[in-house]
Amino acid sequence: MLSRELLSQLVGFATVSRDSNLELIHFIQLYLQQAGFNSELIYNEEKTKANLYCVIGPAEKPGVMLSGHTDVVPVEGQQWSSDPFTLREQDNNLYGRGTCDMKGFIACVLSAVGSVDAAKLQTPLHLAFSYDEEIGCIGVRRLLDTLRSAKTKPKYCIVGEPTMMQPVIAHKGKTAARAHCYGVEGHSSLTPQSVNAIYLATDVINEIRSVQQQLIDNGNHDNDYDVPYTTLHVGTLTGGTALNIVPNYCTFDFEIRNLPDDSPLPLIDELQNTANRIAAPFKAQHPDVKIDIEITNEYPALNTALESDIVAFIKQLTGANTQGKIAFGTEGGLFSRELSVETIVFGPGNIAQAHKPDEFISMDQLERCDSFLAKLITALS
Repeated sequence: MLSRELLSQLVGFATVSRDSNLELIHFIQLYLQQAGFNSELIYNEEKTKANLYCVIGPAEKPGVMLSGHTDVVPVEGQQWSSDPFTLREQDNNLYGRGTCDMKGFIACVLSAVGSVDAAKLQTPLHLAFSYDEEIGCIGVRRLLDTLRSAKTKPKYCIVGEPTMMQPVIAHKGKTAARAHCYGVEGHSSLTPQSVNAIYLATDVINEIRSVQQQLIDNGNHDNDYDVPYTTLHVGTLTGGTALNIVPNYCTFDFEIRNLPDDSPLPLIDELQNTANRIAAPFKAQHPDVKIDIEITNEYPALNTALESDIVAFIKQLTGANTQGKIAFGTEGGLFSRELSVETIVFGPGNIAQAHKPDEFISMDQLERCDSFLAKLITALS
């Protein structure tokens, strides 16, 4: 089946991260079964979502894993020109939610393996399709648990996120954190007798901005990235119940996107120490005043060495003589850190189209991915 036809079917499954992906996963499992390949489903605790894992060829040998996530970001609040879950073609572009990020890659993979003769493969092909990547690379962790205990692990991993079919050897890591700020409530006419939790939060946020400036001025820089330094960003803030009540609680979420050579943990520790100093002057009169920072999610950076075998392997197949680094994160850092699998990011589409209304992928990018996968399968044979 052609990748375009498969993409049309995949886009039709509205696999927004908050919802189940099982209809899509069952479609893929049946497709693989009809092609003669068995696959394994690794569910979440509620059995409402699943990863799919499949090995095609000699399972006793280390192979090449093609990795992609099946979930997509929401469409609410976006102005689409057409139904985001119905594929639309215009001017050689294919529009729909997930076309670029990253059902286009999955469609190409399924098209490529649909006619594979497993008996001819000297090196196996592994397929790994996950859930809940868009909300912090959550689902793939259950797949990692399964792969840790496998007799044979993949040798290489290709994460098919959109890179315009250019090899990417590194990306930043991400740490998501939440600050809980506890003040003392009171009537707003008596504000000096209370402790405003929103003020505590804004004092910490000012420190976050200060740390960011320090990183810009004196931190590590890598000009291969669009943003060459580690970044901090506050995304949400919630606090207060009424204008005439001094708020006793406020929370805000922030993130750190770190260069591979920067650990986010010292930054978290630095911010917690500052938060303790901000709260300290109130402790004598109000002992319950405090600011706690918790890490809510994290995934590591990817930093594959330029001299790694996988880099040479991909360049040999593609003829590429350059490689890049990207600011956005992928599941690749987890495959590298948790399984010690040599990993690159390499897939069709432009990340600039992802998460936007009228998301699209060009037919040219699908065709380039189809061509690459055909070469890959030939190499494995």
